[in-house]
This record gives sequence, C-alpha cells and structure tokens, in this order.
Amino acid sequence: MSDDTGPVRGSPSALPSSGRWALQLAIALTVVYVVLDAIAQLLPPHYSPITQAESDLAVGPFGYVMTVNFVVRGLLTLSFLLGLGATTSIARRSPVGVGLLGVWALGAFVLAAFPTDVGTGPTVHGSIHLVTAVVAFIAGAVGTLLLSLQFEHEPRLAPLRTTALVLSILSVLALLVLFVGDVRPRIGDEVGGLLERVFLGLVLLWMAWVAFGLLHSDPAPVAAPS
Repeated sequence: MSDDTGPVRGSPSALPSSGRWALQLAIALTVVYVVLDAIAQLLPPHYSPITQAESDLAVGPFGYVMTVNFVVRGLLTLSFLLGLGATTSIARRSPVGVGLLGVWALGAFVLAAFPTDVGTGPTVHGSIHLVTAVVAFIAGAVGTLLLSLQFEHEPRLAPLRTTALVLSILSVLALLVLFVGDVRPRIGDEVGGLLERVFLGLVLLWMAWVAFGLLHSDPAPVAAPS
C-alpha cells in the first residue's frame, strides 16, 4: 500500500505567495489603467478616441492623468513578469519573449517622461515618444507571441495556450494594420486612434488572461492510496 500524497511529477503545484501577489497586483493595475484611460478620455480637450492616438491624452490641462497611466502600464507589466517568473519556468524557455515584454514595460515609462507632439511641429521629446512607441509596440506584440508558443511546455500555462496564442496573433495583426495606417494617411487619419486602442487592449487582455489563468490553475492532484 502506498501513502504517497506528493504532487504528480510535471503537474502544477500550489502557487508561491510572491507569485500570487504579483499576478493579483498586475490584474488590479490593469483595471486601474482602464479606468484612468476612460477618465483621461472624458476630460478636456476631449480628443477623439477614433482618430487620435492615446498618447494625445497626455497633452493638455489634464495630461497628467495619462502620464500617470503610462507609469501604471509599466508597473502592471513588471508585476506580471514577476508573477510569471515566480510561478512558471517560461523565462528559461523563452528569455527573448520575457525580455521583449520588459522592453514594452520600459517603453511605457519613457512615454510618460517624453510627451508626444499635438498640433505643433516635431520636437525632440515628441520624436523620442514616437520612436519609443514603435519599439515598445513591436516588443509587446512579438513578446506575447513568443511566450504563447511556449505555453504548451508549461503545465500551468498549457490550458491557456489556445486563447493566449489567438490574442497574441490578433495583436500582431492589429499592429500591422496600425502601421499600414501610418503609411497610408487616410486610414490613420480616420481610424488610427481606434486601431491603436484595439492593439493596446489585446496586449493588456493577453496579460490579464494569463495572470487570471495562473491564479486559478489547479494545484497538483493527490494520488489516491493503493
């Protein structure tokens, strides 16, 4: 008769408290980000969410709201990465993917420090903002895709793979369409802001989905006595 009640090899065990707290914080900050983004959108000068970039919200009398929100986006991403690293070994399987999400997080802080140009000629801070946004967006889209492709090798992440992969592919496609809009001004002028928000929403939804899935992943089953 066996009294082995240990976890089955290769199956997930209970989440470490540090990883759980980090993932919970990431989800909470994602909610904060959405709320602050909505508040910034409602405040004067009432930029169009369809035609104007989210970054425009950081310029104006209430621009500090969006500036704070960029910082929130960076913090929620770092918190997510900490939780992901504490609960899985995905960083070892896809260090490039983790690194790219780190670039996405760092980019958010740079965007907060260097506001975009709105209604003026090109400035140094505006140029830094634009280049940073392009690099960060590419890093976020490619990073989530690379990580999703490795989920099948992680017991906790395997059940999340299909949805995570779909979201990451959609984010890449949304980014490509956004870039096409930049090349073809008519598209960008008409729906550029909407395209950007769809892309940002997909990346944030990917992180929230993975964080939520990890928090609700089942611990290792207990072997029945024989």
